[in-house]
Amino acid sequence: MKAYLAGAIEHAPDNGVRWRRHLTNFLSDHLDHSVYDPTSEEISILTPEESENFRQYKEDNLLEFQRIVRKLIAHDLSTLTGQIDYVICFWDEHVKNGGGTQGELTVAYHYNIPVYLVAGMPVTEISGWILGCVTELFPSFDHLENYLIETFNGNR
Repeated sequence: MKAYLAGAIEHAPDNGVRWRRHLTNFLSDHLDHSVYDPTSEEISILTPEESENFRQYKEDNLLEFQRIVRKLIAHDLSTLTGQIDYVICFWDEHVKNGGGTQGELTVAYHYNIPVYLVAGMPVTEISGWILGCVTELFPSFDHLENYLIETFNGNR
């Protein structure tokens, strides 16, 4: 089994790394599941020059920035639709400033890929569209982890 870890990157204080690392370890240790973590995949997708410069290109060279971001989008969506069994999403105030997570959840819904969302904010502040894409909603990572153990522990 393989999980896609969706959530804020660009506008998150730590680029969304900490919660993804925690879940990667949890899924590996407790369920023997692998993950697609877009925060660590960028290195393998982009050339060193692209990786080093693309955020600056947003200010200096929009066409080059768009080319690079489209490369990331194409890779992420191809992975999502071709290799993923379920999506785990952390929805907090930082994700609202981006667009990738919204697109990923919509694509997952369209392809009938289960979406497990951890609400890092009141549910009433989460878009109805996003809630419509969600299979299961959790108030914390602990609740999600308990659910995943109950759901997948027999499928190791």
